[in-house]
Amino acid sequence: MKQIFYSMKFIKLKLFTNKLEAERVFYSQTLGFELLDTLKDKFTVKVGGTELTFEYSDKMHSYHYCFLIPCNQLQEALIWMEERTELIDIENGRKIQRFESWNADSFYFLDASGNVAEIIVRYDLENESGLPFNISSILGVNEMGMPTSNVAQTNEKLENELQTKFWKGDMKRFGTNGNQEGIWLLPNYNIKDVWFPIQGKIIAEDFEALVENNRTIFQILFQNEQLEITKVE
Repeated sequence: MKQIFYSMKFIKLKLFTNKLEAERVFYSQTLGFELLDTLKDKFTVKVGGTELTFEYSDKMHSYHYCFLIPCNQLQEALIWMEERTELIDIENGRKIQRFESWNADSFYFLDASGNVAEIIVRYDLENESGLPFNISSILGVNEMGMPTSNVAQTNEKLENELQTKFWKGDMKRFGTNGNQEGIWLLPNYNIKDVWFPIQGKIIAEDFEALVENNRTIFQILFQNEQLEITKVE
C-alpha cells in the first residue's frame, strides 16, 4: 500500500519586536487580522490557520516570512493590500516577482518593524477561491526564514527530527525544506547575506513555532542560531 504523507503547516509562530504597539496597530487595524489575545508584552492575531504572535523585546529584530493566499487571487490581493500599505517596488514599478521553478508569484511589503513580509500564490496547490478577497482569504503563514551558516547541517536536522524533506535550492547558498504548504527558507547568511527584494541584511533571529507535519505536532525553538525540535505528545 502506498504510504500517504501530509503537508507541513504552521500552527503558531512567535516573533520578537521592539515596536510592539506599532505592530499591533499594523496587523489588527491597518490590515485587519482578528486580534485573538493582547497583553502588555505581546499580542496574537489569527492569520488563516496560523496564530501569529509578536512579543516585546528591547532589541530590534529582522525577519522574513510569507503568507499564502488562493492561487487565483494574486491581482485582487495586490490591489487590496495597496489600499492599506505600501508594497515594495521590485524594479521600475514592478511589484510582482515570478518564481518559475516554484510555479509561484508573490509581492512584498514591510511590516511596522521593517520585517520583509510576502504574499504568495502557489499554482500547484490548485487552491482557488470563488469569494472576494479580504483579510480572511489569507490562508496562513507559508514560509519562515531560518538563516544558517550551514544549510546542509540545518536541513539534515529538519529531515531527521521534523521528518520534512529538502525541497528546492542548494545545500551551499540557499535551500528550502518542507513542502508547498509550509516551507523553511535556509539562506547561508555568509554567502546570501540580504533578503530579496530590499537588500535587507539577513540575520539569524530568535523565533518559536508550532508546526504540524505528517499529522504530528512539533515545537520549534530557534535561539542563538541553535535549532531545537521537540515532538509534542
